[in-house]
Amino acid sequence: MIDTVLHTGSQHPNLVWVLLPSLLSFAAGLGIGAASGRLRNVFDHNRTASND
Repeated sequence: MIDTVLHTGSQHPNLVWVLLPSLLSFAAGLGIGAASGRLRNVFDHNRTASND
């Protein structure tokens, strides 16, 4: 039988501590990406209002 070419980490003794931070950082990246347009508008509005 052919062995797995890539190490999946499925036999890691603390797999939860490997997966949990990676899933949380992925979700945070999605949240930041989704909110980036709104955040940019807030900061641009404040900058243009102070220049008037």
